[in-house]
Amino acid sequence: MSFAERVFSGVQPTGTLTLGNYLGAIRRFADFQDSYECLYCVVDMHAITVFQDPKELHRNTLGVTAAYLAAGLDPAKNIIFNQSQVAAHAEMAWIFNCVTRIGWLNRMTQFKEKAGKNRENASAGLYVYPSLMAADILTYKATHVPVGEDQKQHLELARDIAQKFNHDYGDAIRTQTNTDEFFPQPEPLIEGPAMRVMSLRDGTKKMSKSDPSDMSRINMDDDADTIAQKIRKAKTDPEPLPGEATGFIGRPEAENLIGIYAALAQEPKLAVVDRFAGTQFSEFKKDLTELAVSTLAPVSDELRRLKADPGHLETVLNEGAGRAAALAAPIIADTKAIVGFVGA
Repeated sequence: MSFAERVFSGVQPTGTLTLGNYLGAIRRFADFQDSYECLYCVVDMHAITVFQDPKELHRNTLGVTAAYLAAGLDPAKNIIFNQSQVAAHAEMAWIFNCVTRIGWLNRMTQFKEKAGKNRENASAGLYVYPSLMAADILTYKATHVPVGEDQKQHLELARDIAQKFNHDYGDAIRTQTNTDEFFPQPEPLIEGPAMRVMSLRDGTKKMSKSDPSDMSRINMDDDADTIAQKIRKAKTDPEPLPGEATGFIGRPEAENLIGIYAALAQEPKLAVVDRFAGTQFSEFKKDLTELAVSTLAPVSDELRRLKADPGHLETVLNEGAGRAAALAAPIIADTKAIVGFVGA
């Protein structure tokens, strides 16, 4: 069976968004809006797998919405909404919890990383988080998902869940829909090289909005002076920049800054390496600062403007949720009928 090409992705509202969120995901979303039917979700239900202060969750949900818009997403072209407003996500997640095997969940590395040594104290929601992620995608029969390295395993699980559902309920699917396949096998959507932005204080760690040091990251709403200060104080080493890829071995901070420049300039990393070969960090940081400010300042200015108008952001989410619910309604209704629920 062929499915209409549809993109789904989401960002958790768990703190101020960083340069890593922007380069690795949000900026790329706008690239798809003229080629696909796109749904971009603020995944607030995922956020509460770890306790969130309610006021902060509300504020951060609007903040992610503002970031979507500031990065160029048009709410007329895309469906922009928050997950908790569309009940089909939770309904589909429960059905998928009953399709997903315990062994599959036990292999999820992200649960192990987030739960750490306190697995017994982690929420059940954190454990079944991947089933909800599969529900997010398949509730709309999305065919493509923009993913980073840390989400590939979850997308593979979504494919496994779709395949098992199609297999287990094959006869009911044929009776209900006259087809052999109800859910698609979602594919990763990758445009250009994936960008993994590392901490400005430790090039071996991913840039994180939860890092205690604000100097470790560039936030999407940082102003030009703050961006310049953070780049100027970013950790480096005493050697000049290398002229070949092998020269970055054992120099994660140097590789990170070159990677950030390449991503901001939307140029191949090796082209940037060639241009700055032999340059001292003090000079390179001036060029990186100029590029970062010119690229990010318009986005951060618009982000701050949008965050100052929460009423508009709530309207965008409410309207998007209505469109998302209408798209999900026939799919969840068919799913319930296939499973055998009375009244579906």
